[in-house]
Amino acid sequence: MQVERLRFAYPGEPVLVRDWSATIAPGITELHGDTGSGKTTLLRVLAGELPAAGRLTLGGAVLAEAPDRYRRQVFYIDPGTERFHALTGRACIAALAEGDAGFDGARCEALVQGFGLEPHIEKPLYMLSTGSRRKVWLAAALASGRPLTLLDEPTAALDSGSIRHLWSALADVAARRDRAVLLASSERIEGLPLAASIFLPL
Repeated sequence: MQVERLRFAYPGEPVLVRDWSATIAPGITELHGDTGSGKTTLLRVLAGELPAAGRLTLGGAVLAEAPDRYRRQVFYIDPGTERFHALTGRACIAALAEGDAGFDGARCEALVQGFGLEPHIEKPLYMLSTGSRRKVWLAAALASGRPLTLLDEPTAALDSGSIRHLWSALADVAARRDRAVLLASSERIEGLPLAASIFLPL
């Protein structure tokens, strides 16, 4: 992903990003900043959900010129969303995999098992705990074949065993380097080979 002279500010608020340029390479990139530093906002900008000045290019698609093609190449879920609450965990994963030609169903099933989701995967998301909903989204994210995956505080609300499984899955992504994962966290990431680190404020 290429970021060129990106600038973003909410109306009437200080500028969050000013003339920022970067390349987000395959592997794991850490996005580190304190709570309230703008990590979620920056992820939403990179996902194409918030309009910003500058140029974002992913897989040859420029957001301003081909927004649908650009967004199809990004996996991003707002952890606070309720849009999937009426779906079962399995139906939610199917909805998130729609249009994703590289989605790995076998890998997703292994992630479902690794996260201990099997007893809950046929329940509607509104019946699941916050942690279990996050596990459903993480299983879909880590099985995705989209070139860019954006993860917002992925360890939040997870039990220790699920965090270990998540870290193992991310280490596999880092080793394969077949796509880019931007992982936003208020804690420094340790134990994973990182392609790069981005620190907020920029």
